[in-house]
This record gives sequence, C-alpha cells and structure tokens, in this order.
Amino acid sequence: MENLKIAATARYIPERVVSNNELSTIMDTSDEWIYPRTGIHNRHVVTDENTSDLATHVAQRLLEKSGWSADELDFIIVSTMSPDSLSPHTAAIVQGNIKASKAFAFDLNAACSGFVYGLSAASALLSSGRYRKGMFIGAEVLSKLVDWKDRTVSVLFGDGAGGVLLEQTNESVGLIAEELQSYGEMGNAILTGRFANQNAFSGEISPLDPYFHQDGRSVYGFATREVPKIMNKALDKAGLAADDIDLYLAHQANERIIRSMAKNFGQDLAKFPTNMAEYGNTSAGSTAILLDELVESGQVHPGMKIAFVGFGGGLAIGVQIWQL
Repeated sequence: MENLKIAATARYIPERVVSNNELSTIMDTSDEWIYPRTGIHNRHVVTDENTSDLATHVAQRLLEKSGWSADELDFIIVSTMSPDSLSPHTAAIVQGNIKASKAFAFDLNAACSGFVYGLSAASALLSSGRYRKGMFIGAEVLSKLVDWKDRTVSVLFGDGAGGVLLEQTNESVGLIAEELQSYGEMGNAILTGRFANQNAFSGEISPLDPYFHQDGRSVYGFATREVPKIMNKALDKAGLAADDIDLYLAHQANERIIRSMAKNFGQDLAKFPTNMAEYGNTSAGSTAILLDELVESGQVHPGMKIAFVGFGGGLAIGVQIWQL
C-alpha cells in the first residue's frame, strides 16, 4: 500500500440546467428516447465560465474544507480534454488564481479515464517522497466541444468539475493497487478537437473539426467487454475479491454500462452508485463529482475500500483501489 490520504473532496457544477425536454425544443429527441438508453435526464452547462473557472472554484472549496493554505501545495494537476487554451494550461491558470506560489502545475489529458490517470500521477509524485501535499482536479466544459445539432452525441455530455487534496501519511490508508491500459488502435471510436494543419509548407490542408464524434456501438462494446478485465487485474494485484470492495465509483458515461459492470462482477447495483441522471457525462470530472457527493452524504467514509474505474477516449481504461 502507498500510504496516502485523501484529505478533502470538492465539486463545482454550473447553475444552468438543460433537461432532455429542453433539448427536444432544439432537436428531434425526447426524454423518452434519451433516458432509457443513457440514464440521463439533465446536464449542466456553462453560460459565462470556462474550464479554469470551474477548476478554480473546486480548488478554493478544497482549501476551505481542508483548512490548508495555498502555499502548502507542492503541485496542482488538472485533468481535462477541454482546456481554456493549449497555453497557458488550465492548471497554471488555477495555480495563479489561488496564488499557490510554491506549487508547480500541469495538465493531463486522458479524457474519460482522466480521474484515475490523474490520481495515478498525483499518487506517484507523493509516493516518490519528494512532495507531501498535492491537489488534483478533473474539470470539463464539454458543451464547447459538442455540435448541438448532432442529437447522437449532444445529449450525452455536460460541464462540471471535481477534485481532491492528497497528502503523505503514516496512517494505514492509501492506494492498494492500480491497473492502467491504453488501446490506441481503437482511438477513432471517440474523436474530438481536431486541428487543421495550415502551415506554409503543408500540402492538402486537413479539415478543422472541433466537435465530438463517437461510434456509440463500438464504445459500448469496448466498455462492457474490456473494463471488467482491467478491474479483475487490479483486484488480483490487490489480492482482493470483488466482494471485498465497498463501492465501485465508475466514470458516469451510461447507466447501461454501469449495470453491465455490476452484473459481470456479481455485485449489487447499489455498490455502483450513479449521478449521470443529473449531470450527464462530464468526462474527467465525473468520478470526482460523484465522490464528493458521496462523501458529503456520508456514503463514503474512512475505513472503506473504494475502486475508482475510468474508461473512454484514447481509448483507455484505468482502475485504482484505495483504502480510505
């Protein structure tokens, strides 16, 4: 076990709610079509905020909850596939906003596996012994990457952010095991944010296409087929059985996928909590948002064994098992 402590959790959700019924006024869809296929009723979208704004709100709430000062932070990591800009990166903006003068900062993009991959990076930095306290945030404004005329994709995504504070500890808590896996040969199943090559020496100019494109059938098959394999590998590394895990906090992509996971593991669906009904898919933000809600309600507390499960764009899968 890597002796690490999740010292605080926090989330920030934009106020503007867009329901399935509202979507039906701008495209040919309905709640009756969307909800049975996805488990989504609503999503929240920004009106005048960007990704760094959402992440900054989370950072401020984390400091308030923990009583830490920004100067105590050694590093800030933001996982996002929807940054304000390529430079400056989102984590640097957050670092400046909260005046964390002693922290270095960087972004990480692992799309919907971003929470687990970010936790992996943060835990590795802390376990190296060179750093003691770090902040990790998953933040997304996916509404700017969605073509709101494309009803096959736009109904799925929302905006939001969540994060954690992590620190070294002498307590018998922390990261028990992890398993990360990439499937680059399948990457075209989820595409977004493609740039045009317009340099003075290029031949045919590649098309500029910022919007999401997803092969839903392939992604569903990938998630239901491959994710349980990686979950089993993580459990084997931890020396644990599926029954030993108190809760599985999975990326909130689709309720049907979550149901499939629970069935594959012979676990009660109650061990796979969801919140996509209210928020939709918030990519790197989804698991962190769910974690903070469960901590706030008392459903996640010290002493529990938690499996964090991420999967999606890349394609990629990540699983971490923690003793809280």
